[in-house]
Amino acid sequence: MADPSDISEEALREKLAELRQDHADLDQAIQAIALSPLPDMMLIGRLKRKKLALKDEIARIEDMLTPDIPA
Repeated sequence: MADPSDISEEALREKLAELRQDHADLDQAIQAIALSPLPDMMLIGRLKRKKLALKDEIARIEDMLTPDIPA
């Protein structure tokens, strides 16, 4: 993986937007599967874990974009 200091802010913002869209898409997929007559709970579990991993990645990138302000 590239050193975070080598990645431009614009590239990080693009990646952040992509991850947020993926997170929203997973949320919609989970809801659609949950509403089916016989929901596949294993699939829902896998999608929820993937969604959580995306949330963690989103938080990591947001932290990189937020400047450190001395208290």
